Amino acid sequence: MKTKLFVITPPFTQLNTPYPATAYIKGFLNTKNIESAQADLGIDVILELFSKKGLLDLFQVSSFRFQVNSEISDNSKRIFALQDEYVKTIDPVIQFLQGKNPTLALQICQEDFLPEASRFAQLEELDWAFGTMGTQDKAKHLATLYLEDISDFIVECVDDNFGFSRYAERLGRSANSFDELYEALQQQPTYIDSILISLLKTKIETIKPTFFLISVPFPGNLYSAFRCAQWVKQNHPEIKISMGGGFPNTELRSLSDKRVFEFFDFITLDDGEVPIEELIFNLENPNSNSFKRTFLLENGEVVYKNNSLKHDYKQSQVGTPDYSDLPLDKYISVIEIVNPMHRMWSDGRWNKLTMAHGCYWGKCTFCDISLDYIKVYEPVAASLLCDRMEELIEQTGQNGFHFVDEAAPPALMRAVALEILKRKLAVTWWTNIRFEKSFSKDLCLLLKASGCIAVSGGLEVASDRLLKLIDKGVTVEQVAKVTRNFTEAGIMVHAYLMYGYPTQTIQETVDSLEMVRQLFEAGVLQSGFWHQFALTAHSPVGLYPEKFGVTKKTETIGTFANNDIDYTDSTGINHDKFSFGLKKSLFNFMHGICFDYELQDWFDFKIPKTKIHPDFIFNALEEQNDFNTKPNAKVVWLGGKPSAEIFTKSKKGKSWEMMSLTFHDKKESFAIQTSKDEGEWLLSILRNISVSATKNYTFQEVKNDFETQLEDFELFWYSKPINTLREFGLLVL
Repeated sequence: MKTKLFVITPPFTQLNTPYPATAYIKGFLNTKNIESAQADLGIDVILELFSKKGLLDLFQVSSFRFQVNSEISDNSKRIFALQDEYVKTIDPVIQFLQGKNPTLALQICQEDFLPEASRFAQLEELDWAFGTMGTQDKAKHLATLYLEDISDFIVECVDDNFGFSRYAERLGRSANSFDELYEALQQQPTYIDSILISLLKTKIETIKPTFFLISVPFPGNLYSAFRCAQWVKQNHPEIKISMGGGFPNTELRSLSDKRVFEFFDFITLDDGEVPIEELIFNLENPNSNSFKRTFLLENGEVVYKNNSLKHDYKQSQVGTPDYSDLPLDKYISVIEIVNPMHRMWSDGRWNKLTMAHGCYWGKCTFCDISLDYIKVYEPVAASLLCDRMEELIEQTGQNGFHFVDEAAPPALMRAVALEILKRKLAVTWWTNIRFEKSFSKDLCLLLKASGCIAVSGGLEVASDRLLKLIDKGVTVEQVAKVTRNFTEAGIMVHAYLMYGYPTQTIQETVDSLEMVRQLFEAGVLQSGFWHQFALTAHSPVGLYPEKFGVTKKTETIGTFANNDIDYTDSTGINHDKFSFGLKKSLFNFMHGICFDYELQDWFDFKIPKTKIHPDFIFNALEEQNDFNTKPNAKVVWLGGKPSAEIFTKSKKGKSWEMMSLTFHDKKESFAIQTSKDEGEWLLSILRNISVSATKNYTFQEVKNDFETQLEDFELFWYSKPINTLREFGLLVL
């Protein structure tokens, strides 16, 4: 029988855009002419719940809780009392957040349209946060607070596992034992479960799949994945079920609990294409017994089979992600907090792609670099990436792209930017990077010209000793210069920050905060977020803890999930206590205020004074770049063709011919003057080095070309006319 696949992401991930794993798999299956359908049950459940009918049912279900429970908070009592207002406003608010009802923003901003509960207590900060932003953004934030109020009500009165971007996450996080999750699955389905199962039932009956794939990216998707599998097993035992995705790839590599296979027939690890292809072949040819990185139950025992002779597909062979049959016009854009990068995560629809498989650096000691999804590095050709971008624009109608790389390679970013400009694509994109010194001022200008609006990168612990221990390959001084280059090009910079790294002292935490303060004060960082270090099983710290002054609390390997590891640090410091002060100070720095506060003011316990010079970052940014240009650097002209006019210049009885070249930049027009010979050479070379030209010229080739006709190239290259062109798009990359 011909296999038909149904691929889902279970609740919940993002509200504004689908998680891309199912689209990647569907795109691959298309290349094999294998029939498949996909669904994001997260957005489906949200839209069912946050609707007029959904809220009527919700308040009806919660009314019993109000009759039997006298300990309900005043906040939930207020929401329950205002239920008619919520029912009346929910559909237009959801339509507004879907971009279908923009005029509602004016009414929302009048602040007497939406019912308000505890989330609106933060309203006094709105003018501060949105003073320079428009009505649409302010309305989105108010509408988000409104949804979060309803979410708080659901958590207290209906289902305490609910969350917009996760569901029953505690059951999936560090679940070394399957016991708690298994016990929860024996209970009656919750209210949210019942909505999920109703939607799943309809889709299964409509699609009639023979093979059901569940992608589980995060711990917050795990419980729902098991609920979906449980229902299909009970009601359609003929359908085979497999789990893949980020969670099993990192957490289930030592799985041994056979109860898991009461729900799933297979669990696959790492890149899914070949494992799924082999499973399909096995289903159609039961005697095959060829598997790729797959757990299954055999003779009552969990076995891991990896006997397939097939190699994983190259990135050029996996096809373009296919978002068809996902409701792209129904995702909702929210603005939860004013962190600029987090706002990009939750606001707007992004087509997600990767420039490369794995990480080109692959050395950071806190990262799971022993796993294939990071360890196996393979870039995608710039031309193929742009082909996929054009396909996705055609398919989705959206020209926004989030490249979800571990760290996008600078050379490939340059190639992609040049290809985007060559094809004259109007796109908006952002990605994750390492703060490499190769991100020069000119490269950042090129990236900006191609549509790059933001980058995020790991500064981690802003301490050179710890950056070396992490094997980050950067220094704080280098990070400052690179962030300056991006910022001056008009590209927003977000820094991932870390505290509590093994052997990190209190002094280093304080000094790291001072570095971050100076970076924000200098204006070269616009966004950031502090994460506390977590020890994972597949990182160098997890694999060789003794090298990092770490002692694992247990060496026992659980029968279910194994990733996050409890440990003790040789310093004995309780890093938890720094969390509030670090995050509060960062919140203020992102708003451009409180730079003059003493670092001690952010903490309610004694900290040492910083040892960082107050002008460390300022001095680092003052250093001038030298004039050395690599001979093999590419020279590119982003501007258009100038108009030329020859005139005669006279001085002290002598006259000579000059040329005036007039250029029209998007913002302004400008002119430069050169000798006639230099002008004619410039006209010729600008045509050759134009971004739309077929060949890329190196600096050495440009120099050689000049010297076949004229003299003193260096004198000309560093002259005022060329300096003017450098300001308007003459780049050396």
